[in-house]
Amino acid sequence: MFDIGFSELLVVALVALLVLGPERLPRAARLAGLWVRRARAQWHSVKAELERDLATEELQRSLREGREELRRAGEDLRQADPRIADDPDGEARPDDRA
Repeated sequence: MFDIGFSELLVVALVALLVLGPERLPRAARLAGLWVRRARAQWHSVKAELERDLATEELQRSLREGREELRRAGEDLRQADPRIADDPDGEARPDDRA
């Protein structure tokens, strides 16, 4: 994410030690760690929610496509055999039985 090398981290640690002093530095490091963990947890939460939304949209799109294909197949079937249009349930009429 950030392109920070070891030398930059060392400089930041030395500056923090000089500014905060040795007695407040551990508390500040714990607080910084807490905020980093919270930020990561929030990021993962947002990422998981977006992935769920995308999966839901993909499922809905797939269902729409499936319905459309089924509708087209039904239309093709009706065009191929006009008797199907007369009896959409597929039940055989008494005069059709052989």
